[in-house]
Formats: sequence, C-alpha cells, structure tokens
Amino acid sequence: MSIQTIAIITLLGSFALMILLRFPIAYAVGLSSVFCLLVQGSSLMDVCRLMVTGISSFSLMAVPFFITMGVFMGTGGISEKLIALANACVGWMRGGLAMVNIVASYFFGGISGSAAADTASLGSILIPMMVDEGYDADFSTAVTITSSCEGLLVPPSHNMVIYATTAGGISVGSLFLAGYLPGALLAVSLMVGSFIISAKRHYPKGEAFSIKRFFKQLRTSIWALAAIIIVVVGVVGGVFTATESAAIAVIYSLIVSVFIYKGLNWKGVWHALDEAVNTLAIVLILIATSNVFGNCLTLLHVPDMAAQAIVGLTDNRFVLIILLNVILLVLGCIMDMAPIILIATPILLPIATQYCGLDPIQFGIMIVLNCGIGLLTPPVGAVLFIGSAVGKTPMERVVKATLPFYLCMIIALLLISFIPEISMLLPNLLGS
Repeated sequence: MSIQTIAIITLLGSFALMILLRFPIAYAVGLSSVFCLLVQGSSLMDVCRLMVTGISSFSLMAVPFFITMGVFMGTGGISEKLIALANACVGWMRGGLAMVNIVASYFFGGISGSAAADTASLGSILIPMMVDEGYDADFSTAVTITSSCEGLLVPPSHNMVIYATTAGGISVGSLFLAGYLPGALLAVSLMVGSFIISAKRHYPKGEAFSIKRFFKQLRTSIWALAAIIIVVVGVVGGVFTATESAAIAVIYSLIVSVFIYKGLNWKGVWHALDEAVNTLAIVLILIATSNVFGNCLTLLHVPDMAAQAIVGLTDNRFVLIILLNVILLVLGCIMDMAPIILIATPILLPIATQYCGLDPIQFGIMIVLNCGIGLLTPPVGAVLFIGSAVGKTPMERVVKATLPFYLCMIIALLLISFIPEISMLLPNLLGS
C-alpha cells in the first residue's frame, strides 16, 4: 500500500471517527490533518503556516464585520420593527402569523445573515404570539426554523463570503445579488406550505390589509432595511469592497441600534461585542483548520479521485446534480455549515462546473441552501435545537411538524439546481 493511500485513509478515516465520537468539528478537522501530515513525513510547522495562511485573507476580513453587524441589529430592537412591517404586508392572509414569520425572516435574514440568530430573535417573539392566537406550538416552531434559512441566502451573508474565498475569489457582489431570488423562492414555497396547513387546520387570519399601515411600518423600518442597501449597493456598484462595506455597516448598525431605535445601551454594546467575538472565534478556527485539511486533500489528489468516482457512476448531467445535492444534504446531517463549505467546495466545485455545467455562483447558492436544510436535521441540526428550546417543544414533535416544510425546501432546492436563471438573473442583469 502506497504512502498516498495510507495518508488518505488516515485523513478521512480519523476525521470520520472523530465526527462519530462527537468531537468538536474544529478539533476533528485539525487533528485528522495533523495525523495525515505525520504519515507523509511533513513538518508540523506546516500546520501553523497553513492555519495562518487560511485566515490571512483580505476578503475574510468582512466576516467579523458582518457577524458584528448582525449581533448589533439582532439585539438592538430591530426584530419588532420587521415583524410589524411583515404583518402589514401579509398578516391578512389565512394563517397570517405564519406568513408574517416567513416574511419577517426574509427581512431579518438580510440583516443578521444567520439562521440561528433569526430563530433565537424572531422565534422568541413570534412563537409565543402564534401559540396565543391558536396555532400549534410544533407548527409555530417548524415555520420559524425553516424560514430562518432564508437569512443564509439573503445578503449580506458571511457564509457567502467564506464560499467566495474558498472557491477561489468569486465576486462577493455577484453572490450577494444571486441570493435574493432563491431566498424569495424559498419564502414563497414555505408560504404555500403554510397556507395549505393553515387552511386545513383553520388557523386565523390577521387584520385586513391597509396601505396606510403599510407605509407607516415601512417608514419605521427603513433605518433597518437601509443597512442592506448600504452593503449590497455599495459592493455591486463598486463604491467599496465587501470588507469596507461591512465595516461601514457595523458603524451604521451601532448608530441605529443605540441612537435611533434605542434598543441597546452602551452596556448592551459590550455584551453584543462579546457575543460577536465568541461567534467569530468559532468561525476563524474552523477556517484555519479547514485550510490545512483542504491542503491535504489537494496534495493527495482527493478532489480528482472524487470527481472520477462520481462521474464514473453516470454521465447524465441531471443525475450528477442530484448526486451533488444528496452528498451535501448528507454532510449537512452530520456537520455544521462553515466546515461543509470549506471542505466540500474544493472537492465538488470542479464536478459542478466541468461535468454539470453549473456556474460557480449558482453552485454556491446550492451549497448554502443544502447546508441550511442540514441545520434543521438531526443529529447536528443546531437551528433545530435552538428552535426546540425557544418554542419549548420536544424535538421529536418539531421534526414531525417540519416534514411538510422539508418537502417545500427540497422543491425550492431542485428548482434552483435545474433553473440557472433563478440564481443568475440578477448578477447577469446588473453585469456584476
């Protein structure tokens, strides 16, 4: 058996074993890389060098800023404003509060960029509100956790920045633009599912639509929505880079949260910064160790072997796209979002572009949505656990109530996978 084969078995075998033993993902990625390098006879100094190289990227500087912006907006009284705006838009429909939950997630996701933050912030308000109005607790929680995945697609999303860097410098502005329509498609599919269930269970309608109330809530919420405009228009228009726009957005969100909405005092600002640093530490250690893991995969030619193995099963483009989605969905059941992006992108992106004819931007949207669905599936569904805790509902009941929404999300995923225009229309239209 050659050294290369032993190294591959060591790398992937030790990684799989540690995942099964429930090691923290950063340790599993880092230690399996160290074992692989030792088998190859490499110096452990390479581990330190590769970890530093992995986070020494100007593009990745946007990640801490976007995380900080999301924390400021999430704790600064923004949630109530966006819920009121969503209620003015769709609260009049059958199952109105479910529709409000979904639309509010679309608005809030564009600010936080985090499914977990969306679930914790909006869920703590909307789930009790829905239960008081006669909605079942498990249904309310299921709507909350599934709609939270919209925030992963709607910019600014720090996961898209991670993908852009991992994929080799894809335009962050193009990825931001590409996320709007898929995010809207996901929202519509969830709204259709919610409407059908609401009509069957006779859930209540909200107040009748009022154009006056809509504009009143829009005027109140415009300060929050302007943060998205600053980031997306600034990046796409070439006014500043993604990193510069993120830094500006942090200052803007701080001013809005403290001085306009007054949802944060200066003591709260320090707590928000502490939360942002804790989140950032997890993300950066994952990026650093995943760079070592990715380097091992590349040196061992694992991406080429994987491509040949998958393509060897079939040369049908449609079947290959489904296989890629299945692989990502399975990974999402056992791993968190960031490591999937960091590890799977170098392996699967060449297959997607060369054999499936997918644009790297379209494939990025597919990865993000697949990972989002993975956040809702046991055993490592972080958002599922958060939603269960916020909704005070057993996880088993939440999973059962989520089954119809899984179907809605899979339909949206397949449409995004096979209709490139859903992801590529805005980037192509605006020439990004």
